[in-house]
Amino acid sequence: MSNLSWHTRVETPADIEPLRDITRAAFGRELEVDYLDAHRDHPIAWIPGLLFVATTPDDRPIAYALLTRCHVGDVPVLSLGPVAVIPEYQGGGAGGATIRAALAAAQTRSEPAMMVLGHKEYYPRFGFRQATEFGIHHPDYDGPHLMALALGDKTVPAGLLTYPVTA
Repeated sequence: MSNLSWHTRVETPADIEPLRDITRAAFGRELEVDYLDAHRDHPIAWIPGLLFVATTPDDRPIAYALLTRCHVGDVPVLSLGPVAVIPEYQGGGAGGATIRAALAAAQTRSEPAMMVLGHKEYYPRFGFRQATEFGIHHPDYDGPHLMALALGDKTVPAGLLTYPVTA
């Protein structure tokens, strides 16, 4: 189902359970739902106002992108994910719309970079490059699926990537 002008907005408290349902439907298991909940409950990882939702015209959430806190060395950076779309809306641009909303919000902050662990063919369209090109490493995820994006003209830090919440 395609819609070139998805409405995106920051999540509201009423979205919490629907976003859990979207996560379950998109990934087909509870692991990512638990991961989302763990971020929401973590005082360092969770950054209020950085979960972006795409909705149908009647404001029903069908996709979202979450930005949370992680670190490269001692430098705080943003992490993108999960990004989830209800299966019947996948491929229609709703996920991309939430990612673009997240990127726009990230550009207004003082963060130097954003990280994502995801599909190596999908995320480069948003400017992500393999993290090792920046000197960023993770002991479990080094490879083409771990990517980084410089935010604005800031220098991307090099070093070991750590997440306060792990799956």
